Amino acid sequence: MEYRRIKDLQDKAGEEVHSHNNDEDIESLRGSKSDSISTGAGQLSKWKRKSIVTLALTVLTSSQAILIVWSKRAGKYEYSVTTANFLVEALKCALSLAALARIWRNEGVTDDNRLSTTLDEVSVYPIPAALYLIKNLLQYYIFAYVDAPGYQILKNFNIISTGVLYRIILKKKLSETQWAAFVLLCAGCTTAQLNPSSDHVLQTPFQGWLMAIVMALLSGFAGVYTESIIKKRPSRNINVQNFWLYVFGMVFNAIAILVQDFDAVANKGFFHGYSLITVLMILNHALSGIAVSMVMKYADNIVKVYATSVAMLLTAIVSVFLFGFHLSLAFFLGSIVVSVSIYLHSVGKVQRQQ
Repeated sequence: MEYRRIKDLQDKAGEEVHSHNNDEDIESLRGSKSDSISTGAGQLSKWKRKSIVTLALTVLTSSQAILIVWSKRAGKYEYSVTTANFLVEALKCALSLAALARIWRNEGVTDDNRLSTTLDEVSVYPIPAALYLIKNLLQYYIFAYVDAPGYQILKNFNIISTGVLYRIILKKKLSETQWAAFVLLCAGCTTAQLNPSSDHVLQTPFQGWLMAIVMALLSGFAGVYTESIIKKRPSRNINVQNFWLYVFGMVFNAIAILVQDFDAVANKGFFHGYSLITVLMILNHALSGIAVSMVMKYADNIVKVYATSVAMLLTAIVSVFLFGFHLSLAFFLGSIVVSVSIYLHSVGKVQRQQ
């Protein structure tokens, strides 16, 4: 009897251990499945956020040129362009603060979303702000040497410069397929912009070519450098990073007002010549700027280049209905080349990840 009682206790203990092990195995499987679902959900959320900001940038950029054309009266700007640029930076700064206020209210103030920071972190933001200012000022002077169609073609140097600087500064390697896609993108955008007066670009003086190359390098460097700043601290809230970037943008644009339009602003007023279209244009530029920073934070400059290139095609299509613009055969051929470039880039990206 004593032996049987001991045997029963041993069997019962064995069953409990086996049951416990089974429970642990089930919990382990559940945990593994939960982690897998969580990872998949995180990747889906990241892809969704990336797609939304890229789509927003494309739509906003495509309507940008249309609003600029509408803001003209009798073929010229009645408002001060420098004051408009200053208001764009001020509005971006205000929108960033509003977003931060909402985050502080819902989540509280943390090390990643507080405005107070170190001098080392803030000291890098004046560099892209100054580069963008110089680039914007060069845009006014280049038209003394080249017409608008020629300028649009020369502007495509920015595509190649972005790819080269992306490789040099960020140390990101592009596959051969992606480089081929980049060249095709540049060729497609140039072809889509060809018209009977486009051959004038070949007659552009040396100063015009030099300014176009400098503008492309400045734009590419500013974009890639901004991306490196934003991604240097991934956990840092993008609205904090935007705030400091736009603060310096306001400072440099205020200097531009003093240098270029001080007399006009002093005599006619800061808001002289403004209209509803001007206000919408400023709002569009502000939202576009925020969308660009979001793309740099959650995607990269390559995505930005493709988004703006597609926006150029969308602008031309919309212009058919708004301004009676006629699409040429060159536009359709260029659009096909751009589409092939987008496909090749996506294929090259997949090959690089494998």
